[in-house]
Amino acid sequence: MQSADRQWFDEAYYQRFYFDKKTSVVDPAHAARLGAFVCSYLQYVRVPVQRVLDVGCGIGLWRDAIAQHFPQASYLGVEYSEYLCQRYGWERGSVVDYAPADGQPFDLVICQGVLPYLSPADLKLALANLARLSRGALYVEAVAREDYERDIIDDALTDPRLYRHRAELYRRGLAQGFTELGGGVWLSRRADVPLFALEAVQN
Repeated sequence: MQSADRQWFDEAYYQRFYFDKKTSVVDPAHAARLGAFVCSYLQYVRVPVQRVLDVGCGIGLWRDAIAQHFPQASYLGVEYSEYLCQRYGWERGSVVDYAPADGQPFDLVICQGVLPYLSPADLKLALANLARLSRGALYVEAVAREDYERDIIDDALTDPRLYRHRAELYRRGLAQGFTELGGGVWLSRRADVPLFALEAVQN
């Protein structure tokens, strides 16, 4: 089994899933609520955010949220799609093996809607790489097989080529470098942030 080919993510793909209002998976109001939730929760638990990496940044939906909630922070968008890199000027890279040029980790890493495109082998590599990339927090959004089994996936809007990895596969891989806080938010084990017992999932 192979991960998604870079040729998948061409202009037609983004027209279908992002730019065409009839078939778009993007809801600006949802994106704003999500950004407010993640950023506000990190402010609440006192994770300092100066450097943000959005890996698989797509059309840059997180950029405005970061600018609003962490105006002092730098934002780096990294994207696998050559089309989007040319259109938006993102840095070319993959969550599987991306490493910043300066070798420094980030305070917040965002990885939304990317991991289900990876084969099991590449997913394992990506989850380990996310731990290397983050010294603070991670936000992950990925549909799991259980979501399909519970029939809460809108098949009309969801790419049928996604891998249906079990949620446990994601959690097991992320637990090596992070503590789960809930809502897709994870705290790096390198972060010096005290948490109450009920604020984190025990693993």
